[in-house]
Amino acid sequence: MKRALPLLSCGAALALAAAPLFAAGDIENGKTKAAACFACHGADGNAVDPQYPRLAGQYNLYLQQTLHEYKDGRRANPIMKGFAASLSDQDIEDVAAYFASLPGKVDTLHGHVQGDK
Repeated sequence: MKRALPLLSCGAALALAAAPLFAAGDIENGKTKAAACFACHGADGNAVDPQYPRLAGQYNLYLQQTLHEYKDGRRANPIMKGFAASLSDQDIEDVAAYFASLPGKVDTLHGHVQGDK
């Protein structure tokens, strides 16, 4: 038990330090700001057309990184670059929080949650 206590203390400290990373973004504002995304990715983040990624349930920080990469050109997609160009850093945090908060749909054919690629 004496060995477990330092490990628990260390884990708790790491969890507290990481909390702001996962708390970023306002889900309700993100839903409003994501309205342009719904045409391709669906209002629930579960696109039905396989050419568009499912965003529901993706990691918040992954979604933020992806939007920043479209915005600054590290990812080359003219449509996404156009959408991302108008987003502020706060908008990106909010949109990512919205899609990350949504449940992904289960792909019963392949046995995994859609959006986990």
